[in-house]
Parts: sequence; structure tokens; C-alpha cells
Amino acid sequence: MTSPASRDKRPLQTAELYRYVLDHNPPLDPVLRDLVETTHARFPDRAGLQSAQEQGPMLAFLVRLVGARRVVEVGTFTGFSALAMAQALPEDGTLIACDISREWTDLGREAWARAGVADRIDLRLAPALDTLRALPAEEGIDLAYLDADKENYIAYWEELVPRMRPGGLIVADNVLFHGEVADPEATGNAAAIRAFNDHVLADDRMESIMLTVADGVTIARRL
Repeated sequence: MTSPASRDKRPLQTAELYRYVLDHNPPLDPVLRDLVETTHARFPDRAGLQSAQEQGPMLAFLVRLVGARRVVEVGTFTGFSALAMAQALPEDGTLIACDISREWTDLGREAWARAGVADRIDLRLAPALDTLRALPAEEGIDLAYLDADKENYIAYWEELVPRMRPGGLIVADNVLFHGEVADPEATGNAAAIRAFNDHVLADDRMESIMLTVADGVTIARRL
């Protein structure tokens, strides 16, 4: 049960407050900024698939925090989050980006090349489950970012967890799914995310926290 004190500490998210948050996070570099704007211009009806602007610096921070050299991203869209993470990798680091759309990821490829990190990103256009199952079975992934089709979140999780090195992180996006996960009668994607959240909470291989960042982010650490 949420205490009155906890409720009082939740600020009302306004446009002004959101701008304040962005202004107090690391700024997006010109390539990242251009990618955000180009995505909204070229794919206005699908731009909501792009990770929130504040998540780029957050993901880069986590890559540096754990000293990641091998990253896996499930769901790349136009490449914003992949670019943010690749820029934080060392020169010999690798990010495997999983997606099925050449049209969307072609925009990402252009941005990765302009940013000078294309050689760090291994884009694999195939169903993500096939890509994950083809990865080595041993524990070698330092960080994984999950932001793809919600009905397969649990399946992706089950492929990733055994492949994470101890102390490695899985970061899952959209775990609040526009607030719909709080509804016990949720259906569709919201129901899938509810099931995923319960699955993560019960997984004793991982230590996890859920944050109210953007549309909800869970950060889980391999024990």
C-alpha cells in the first residue's frame, strides 16, 4: 500500500518539468538529435516506438557503469538507443541489434555511420528469438536492452538471462505500458507486460527494480 507521504512525493509531470529533466541530463549530440527529429518527420505515425529522449543518456550511462563490451538490443527501430549505447562502448565493443525492418533500420545505419560507430553495431534482420537462440549459450552479455513486441518479452527474457554474465544488466522498456498494467482486466500488450513484470519479479536469478522513467523501465542485474 502506498503511504500518503509517498504519494506526496510524486510530482505532476508537466511539459515544463519534462523540459527541466532533459535540461539536467547529458544533452543529445547532433547526430542523436537529428535522428530523433528525422524519425518523427519520416515516420510520424510510428515515432512513438523510439525510446524517450532521456533514455539515451540513461542507457549510455549504464553501459559505462558496468564496463560493457558486449551489448544486445532487442528492438532497434530507427537506431536511437543503439546509437546511444554504441557511443558509450569502447572501440572494441560490440552491440548486436535485433530487428525485422530494413526500412526503419536503414535510417539508423545512416546515423551510426555519421557518428563513427557503425563498426560497433552488428545489425541482424531476423526474428529476434532466432537471433538470440543462435547466440553462444555461455554467460557473455554485459547489457541487454529489451524494447520490442510485448507478447514475446518473456521469451526474450528467458533467452537472455542464461547468457548474461554475473553483474550484467537487462533493461526492459515500457513496463508500465501507458499505465494500463495497473488494470487487472488488462488485455493485449498491457496483459503481456503484466505477465512479464510478474515473471521478472519471481525470477530468483535476477535482482530487479522498476522505475517510473518514460513509459516505465525495469533494470535487472544477473546474480
